[in-house]
Amino acid sequence: MEYNTTRNHLTMKEYGRNIQKMVEFLLTIEDDMDRQRNAMAVIELMGTLNPHLKNVEDFRHKLWDHIFNISGFALKVESPYPIPTKETLKARPERLEYPKKYPRNRHFGKNLEMVIDKAISEENPEKKEGFTQTVANYMKLAYTNWHKESVHDDAIRAELSSITGNQLEYHPGAASAIASSSSQQFSQGSGSQGGDHFRTSSGKRKNFQQNQKFKGGSGKGNSNKHSNKFNKNRNK
Repeated sequence: MEYNTTRNHLTMKEYGRNIQKMVEFLLTIEDDMDRQRNAMAVIELMGTLNPHLKNVEDFRHKLWDHIFNISGFALKVESPYPIPTKETLKARPERLEYPKKYPRNRHFGKNLEMVIDKAISEENPEKKEGFTQTVANYMKLAYTNWHKESVHDDAIRAELSSITGNQLEYHPGAASAIASSSSQQFSQGSGSQGGDHFRTSSGKRKNFQQNQKFKGGSGKGNSNKHSNKFNKNRNK
């Protein structure tokens, strides 16, 4: 009985011990034609044992690379693909160059610095004021998340001026003024529409009441006629 401790190293475990023994047998075949024919048979068997490789692009190229890897790159057969070597197959990939960003204020992050640079370069005063309000609000949020307490507007104004070199100035009342003007415009626009809607609704209500009154009157007259007819029949 053979134990795994007495066997040689299993190169590719997904193919199993029997495929490795077949590849080792290929190395002992001296005739080139016979070795080539048996190698093609082993390739077909490897593809059958691993059907998931058929979903991989150019899976036969991968099978040929695997059979050379199992043989320790010592198999001498003709391959339809470039024969790999140990150096090329097991070479480590080149190290990726990750972008290195060193923000000036790491507690605010790189994105806030991008918004600040955008605000400084903005020429439109309204857009510049909007950028400034957005940056200040984010600074308030970051301060609250880190310190778990509220921060005064003067502290935010001083820190923003320090960060931007006095190029951006935070005005706490500007945001409320913008919000109030927007709400005023909305109320004016909705007021005219609301008045028309109210007049239309009141007109519909008046027509509805007139129709109900008309129906009520006709219904009453019909009921009087029916009651008079009933009384005459009873008197008879």
